[in-house]
Amino acid sequence: MAAELTAQQYIQHHLTNLTLGLHPEHGLSFAHNAEEAAEMGFWALHVDSLLWSFGLGYLAYRFMLGVAQKATAGVPNPAQNFFEAIVDFVNENVRGSFTAKNDLVAPLAMTVFVWVFLMNLMDLVPVDLIPHAFAQLMGLFGADPHHVYMRVVPTTDPNITFGMSIGVFLLVLYYSFKVKGVGGFAAELTMQPFGKFGMPANLVLEGISLFSKPLSLSLRLFGNMYAGEMIFILIALMYGHNLMLDISGGVLQLAWAIFHILIITLQAFIFMVLTIVYLDMAHQHH
Repeated sequence: MAAELTAQQYIQHHLTNLTLGLHPEHGLSFAHNAEEAAEMGFWALHVDSLLWSFGLGYLAYRFMLGVAQKATAGVPNPAQNFFEAIVDFVNENVRGSFTAKNDLVAPLAMTVFVWVFLMNLMDLVPVDLIPHAFAQLMGLFGADPHHVYMRVVPTTDPNITFGMSIGVFLLVLYYSFKVKGVGGFAAELTMQPFGKFGMPANLVLEGISLFSKPLSLSLRLFGNMYAGEMIFILIALMYGHNLMLDISGGVLQLAWAIFHILIITLQAFIFMVLTIVYLDMAHQHH
């Protein structure tokens, strides 16, 4: 695909989502380019991000359910042993970071870690493999391959990372009100750290601290995964020119993929830990 497009067009193509929405001129349709996607406005859907995120979540659920149904008290099989290690890892982090008692936190942390890791893991798939195959498939139905988009790493889409972080933020608000009460939570936002005479300053500081939680949670994951995707795209531009660049691109791609394994795991771990910490803060009185 890189050989058919200029470098700028190739990068733009890989950074454009498969977008479905109401276009001012074409009505309900898929966007043919980034400009049409922008014209569809806020309510347009990134179909590829939604399909890959929910699809990976469902596959993880079905696989773990199958392992749980076949679990035995004796010698575990490799799959059971692997997921028991993940459960122990998550439980250790919950015990170390969450001081209250809430049976939701550990399953939520497990879900967050596995789901984010799987979405991040898609960044190790060669950047042209799935988009090119999807474009060729749509070409059989008369679509122009250059206007068919498919981004396979959901966490490079801020809509996905913000959606997950807002879900965590709503839980933080829910438990803040449930544990502290309306008055207690309001007092925490208005009476600290400068006392009752510093209410306006307290509200500004605590409000910024509160609303920075979903921002930091989402943008950290999005920024790191977007940067990783961009590096893979730039490396892919090296192919198809001469043998030396092909070899150099292959070496760089392998090296970055190996290093990226650490990044995708670390980002899933950070998202999980921050979720636990934010929920712990919601359970604690100031």
